[in-house]
Amino acid sequence: MTSTLISPTSQSTPYSRIAVVGGGAWGTALASVAARAGRQVRIYARDEATVNAINNEHRNPRYLGDIALPETLKATHHLAEAVTGADAVLLVVPSGAVRQTAAQLRDLIMDGTPVAVCTKGIEPSTGALMSQVVAEEIRHVPVGTISGPTFARETALGHPTAATVAFDFSHQDRLDPYASPAARLALSMSTGFFRTYISDDLVGVEIGGAIKNVIAIGCGMMTGAGYAENTRAALITRGMDEMKQLAEALGGRRETVTGLAGAGDLTLTCSSQTSRNMSLGVQLGQGIPRDQCFDGKPVVVEGEANAASVVDLARRVNVTMPICETVHSILTGEVGMSRAFADLWTRPIESEPRALAIEMNNPAMTSGTRLDGGAA
Repeated sequence: MTSTLISPTSQSTPYSRIAVVGGGAWGTALASVAARAGRQVRIYARDEATVNAINNEHRNPRYLGDIALPETLKATHHLAEAVTGADAVLLVVPSGAVRQTAAQLRDLIMDGTPVAVCTKGIEPSTGALMSQVVAEEIRHVPVGTISGPTFARETALGHPTAATVAFDFSHQDRLDPYASPAARLALSMSTGFFRTYISDDLVGVEIGGAIKNVIAIGCGMMTGAGYAENTRAALITRGMDEMKQLAEALGGRRETVTGLAGAGDLTLTCSSQTSRNMSLGVQLGQGIPRDQCFDGKPVVVEGEANAASVVDLARRVNVTMPICETVHSILTGEVGMSRAFADLWTRPIESEPRALAIEMNNPAMTSGTRLDGGAA
């Protein structure tokens, strides 16, 4: 039997006007995608020189400066001007600034206007996901995210890229899913090179995005320290298991973690030093002091801040995350890198899948064959 594919545009309506709050690399890339998808886009950036360059030269000189931006993309350094009249808002600021920025947006955004927070992380003080932070500050709008294996530069250049648009679905959304914010925003951002998928598992999507940065630092550390591909493959695979456990404990679905925002983003971030998380790990693994990494430049690495919040949240809900714990202990200086990874590799032998429920002492704990060459 041949199925008939109904055009999505006959069932859903894209948003016409999109505001992008945040003029960094990812905000610029997403604004470029939306403009190329035919939307009216206004991007907010704090730096007036950046705004002038986007409007007059169609480039962002501070981020992705060599990439031409669509001439239809407009910029402003006035937050109210950016979001007034917008049908949807993309919030793309560092995780530490999400709450403050959301509070500033509270009285500027019309009721019901969807907000997609395109920042990955967990708030340290509360253990809240970024969407939960925004929802606490702006209670009159649906909040979701756009997430996936997406380097900003490649996205802005138009390389084929896929991402997930996730919102919690209300009762009305389930009655008419094509009118849901997730479906409409996915349609709004879709181009010949930017492919979107729709999800109703906001927790699962966000957990994948937050934890992958921490795992990527760990992969970078082991790469920088001279370990090989077997090691990185093990960290990626077992890191994804940690993602699944935490997502499920918080009400997300394990299935989601095997998708773009989980396995896809994890694989990308752990495989390339284009990722600042992977790059930081490599430099630390090579023995470069933290203050000298990135040639001493003050580069924000989200996984560095999120390591503590991920571990703290996991402990709150009684989920064991040995890889994230290991990365956190190294970053805080609680234990040296060699000893930390040796302890990780000589943990008790466990079953895979977990339902088999086998756990045994690891003979390497006392045999002297640990990674660091010593006994426990």
